Amino acid sequence: VQLQACGGGLVQPGGSLSLSCAASGLRFNLSAMGWYRQAPGNQRELVARIAIGGSTNYADSVKGRFTISRDNAKNTVYLQMNSLKTEDTAVYYCRMEYSNFWGQGTLVTVSS
Repeated sequence: VQLQACGGGLVQPGGSLSLSCAASGLRFNLSAMGWYRQAPGNQRELVARIAIGGSTNYADSVKGRFTISRDNAKNTVYLQMNSLKTEDTAVYYCRMEYSNFWGQGTLVTVSS
């Protein structure tokens, strides 16, 4: 299983960024997928999860600002991040849920 995350970068507060995670070596359409993040000095935390059927759940801190989606034809999961705040600064990881398969992480920095 390989998970390749990309799309991180530097953005100003209030801005938007879109992350993507391309998966291979798994039956993507049969896998729940998640986005996690880890800020310096903090534990890794769940940001958003999307189930096989497309249902989603979000951390309270990102509800209404972030949207997780998936494209089973492209074996890709996305995270659209709007109204970004400085506290969203972290390394973001995608994960095949309920497994130990993680992407390599992509850094998101929200700063003016």
